[in-house]
Amino acid sequence: MPAFICNTCGTQFWPSEREPERCPICDEERQYVPSSGQTWTTNEALARSRTNTFRQHEPGLIGIGTVPAFAIGQRALLLKTDRGNVLWDCISLLDAATVEIVKGLGGLCGIAISHPHYYGVMVEWAHAFAAPIHLHASDRQWVMRPDPAIKFWDGDTLPLASGVTLIRAGGHFAGGTVLHWAQGGGGRGALLSGDIVQVIPDRKFVSFMRSYPNLIPLSAPAVERIGALLKPYPFNIIYGAWFDRIVPSDGKAVFERSIARYAAAIRGDGSAELE
Repeated sequence: MPAFICNTCGTQFWPSEREPERCPICDEERQYVPSSGQTWTTNEALARSRTNTFRQHEPGLIGIGTVPAFAIGQRALLLKTDRGNVLWDCISLLDAATVEIVKGLGGLCGIAISHPHYYGVMVEWAHAFAAPIHLHASDRQWVMRPDPAIKFWDGDTLPLASGVTLIRAGGHFAGGTVLHWAQGGGGRGALLSGDIVQVIPDRKFVSFMRSYPNLIPLSAPAVERIGALLKPYPFNIIYGAWFDRIVPSDGKAVFERSIARYAAAIRGDGSAELE
């Protein structure tokens, strides 16, 4: 039976003879169902019209993204660690060429995902590389294809390897997670942020939202909590969710002033909008 994939968010569902009636991830305020309605595809169908491309961001870090873009259009990141390769975030296409290339790079020792919008075909990746999937337990309800490969974790941090730490920051989703890579950024640290810390076109700042397509902001306390959780971790580079969404330097300062700007705007009296 096919495992259908939502064309809007890219999430794969449990195998079934018929297309699912709805996508709970899209049918929720943080995402959306297009006006044309809910539609579906499969990994096999995607492989006939698309392929994956690879880009090295820095030594030990390779981006993997689908072209032409599909669904939300994020790219995954393949991170080399002392315990093996970790896939950060996921995409909705796993074709034969990608399997061959990733195996040539050493395969995967684990998969970690920032939030449900980027679950993609995570179970396909886990099966292909015999790798566990690390998801925060707070987002358990959004798993549309349960599998023994999925390992839920609790708390605010989970070390995956030397200098590689998952941090549950919350915000965009209750289990919203970022990955801190101490050896990244030329040894000055890197933050792999998904959508939890959103890299925006103005690289002097980042931002935060409950819903990006529907423009629902987070509260100031939620954003300040993200700031407090990441305060102990140094990072020079912030890798967002797309190939071109990167803060290339001074990342911690960019992050901290963005927290301050966001909180001031949310708590403001509106006078700034009259200037």
